[in-house]
This record gives sequence, C-alpha cells and structure tokens, in this order.
Amino acid sequence: MLDDNNVLKQRDPEDALGVAASQPEQARFSVEVENPEQDGREITRVVVAGMGGSALAALLAKAWLKKELTVPFEVVRTYDLPEYVDYNTLVIASSYSGNTEETLACLDEARSKNAQVGIIAAGGKLIEAAEGQKIAHVKLPSHLQPRMAVIYNLRALVATLSHFGVVNYDRFAEIADTADWLAEETKAWLPTETTDKNYAKQLALMAVGKTPVFYGGAITASVAYKWKISWNENAKNVAFWNEYPENNHNEFIGWTSHPIEKPFAVFDLISNLEHPQILKRFEVSDRLLSGQRPKAVVVNMAGKTAIQQLLWGSILADFVSIYVAVLNGVDPTPVVMVEKLKAELA
Repeated sequence: MLDDNNVLKQRDPEDALGVAASQPEQARFSVEVENPEQDGREITRVVVAGMGGSALAALLAKAWLKKELTVPFEVVRTYDLPEYVDYNTLVIASSYSGNTEETLACLDEARSKNAQVGIIAAGGKLIEAAEGQKIAHVKLPSHLQPRMAVIYNLRALVATLSHFGVVNYDRFAEIADTADWLAEETKAWLPTETTDKNYAKQLALMAVGKTPVFYGGAITASVAYKWKISWNENAKNVAFWNEYPENNHNEFIGWTSHPIEKPFAVFDLISNLEHPQILKRFEVSDRLLSGQRPKAVVVNMAGKTAIQQLLWGSILADFVSIYVAVLNGVDPTPVVMVEKLKAELA
C-alpha cells in the first residue's frame, strides 16, 4: 500500500508528505527580529510560553543548548507564568497561529509584570499585539500545521534568544548548516522510495495497529515528545512517551504486570551523545523486560552533532506518522477535534 502512489494521493490529499520533505529548507529560514529595540536590561531567567509544536521548539532548544545556557530556562504550557517572572525575565510568547489562548494569557501576565517580552507567531492576536505595542517579534511563514513548522519556530527562537544576549548567534547559523545534510538524509524517506529501501515506511509498518510508546534520553526526550505529537496529530493514533533515567524509577515497573497481552510498539530513540549510563539503561531495561513487553525497536539518531540528531529525529517522526496515517486510512493534515474543542471553549 505504501508504495502505491494512487493510494498515497488519495489518503494524503493535502500532501503532508510533501510538507515533511520540505522541512530541511526551514533550517535556512531568514529570520528578522522586528521592533528590535531593547533597553539593555540584564536577563537572568528565560520563560517560553507555548503549547504543542510551539513548546516543542523550546524543548528542542533547551536540550541542544543546555551546556551554553547560563540562566534558568523554563517552558510553560498553561495559562499562568511562574511567580518569579520579573523585570529581568525574558518571556517569549510563542504560538504558530498567534491565537492560542494559554499563550495570550501568559503574554498579558508578562506585560503586567513588566518583564522583557518577545513574540513568535505567524499571525493572529500575538502579531497584532507585537505590532501595536512595539514588542520585539519574529513573524513565521504561515499556512502550515504548527507541528510541521517546528524548525521555523526553532530558528525564530534561537534568533530571539541571541537578540537578547542569552545565547551566541553562532547557534542560529548552526541550524542553517544542517539544511543540506538533512535534505540528503530525508531523500530516503520520500514516497518514491520503495518500502524495502525506505526506513520510514518500515517503521510505520512495525507500529500500525498498535499503541506506540517512545523513549528518549536526556538529549532525545524532546524528540520522543515530537514522535508522540506526530502520532497523535498525523496518524490520529494515541501514543505515549517517557525518558530515561526517570522511566526506570516508575514506568519500568508498570510493564511487569497486567495486561498480559500488550498491544504496544516500543521505540527507543537513541543518541550516541547521551551519558554512558543512560545508554546502558536502554539496553538493560529492554533485556530485563524481555517477555513482559514488546522488544524495543531502536532508532539511532543520525548525525554528528546534537542539532543534527534532533532535527533528523523530528523530521523522521513526521514521515513515519504520515505513513501510519495512510495505513490507518485517515487524512494526516487536519486536526478536526482540536478545532471543535477551540470552538467549544470560545
């Protein structure tokens, strides 16, 4: 089925596979920080307020830049900011649509606390606020699903962090440096590549009809979360994620009892840059749980650097989950239930 072009066109009418294939080009996104004036205040904390794919970009950045960040960096996925937010806190309100109500609430609170504020959005109320109140902001290209614009968002976030002196501008250029490599790597996942040579299609076939559980380490936890998001929204398939070493302190035990028959697919998303003990935990956990859960499918992140591995794993998540959507017989692009929920809340 996955090698039948007619089936792919029928079940992917909005060409989500084409969008996935274009993601390496997002790494070249030329970012302009508009209303760039700032008062030079010292930034002692960073809070990124966002949901879903917008929060994901911040989680990827936090994992990638953890050795460079010299101030606390928190990702807020709710309506309220931490009490510590003050004049010396940089609050970045990030929402692809620009209309996410949780993010808008955080923006209002940040302004009331006289925090330093930045905005990342493709339009909506956030961009209106940014332009009307002269707030430093980055406007993203529009007309994508937020989960498919993560690299755009990451470029904007790193540019904003650099603008306020939180990280070195070299990190912004480092994302662009991955573009050619990512484009070459992802060619092997295109629909024109047959299943026998297509890793993404092979992974989809391993998972279809099951509930996947994705495990990451300290570096790849954000990628595991991305795989969950992609499964939920592209494949319309429930999925779960966790990370090592925390997994070994609770969920690990949960696999040892009921239900006896477990219709799950387990994926270990592994970076060779992880702490050696985390890598050992992946292997030992799978061995100790042999016969009590499905054997883990190991997905080794390609790439020599953390940013290469994070972006490679994120794009692969979209390809695999879109192929699962095709196998599930669902359109991978729309998220109808989310729109219904927003209407009900409004």
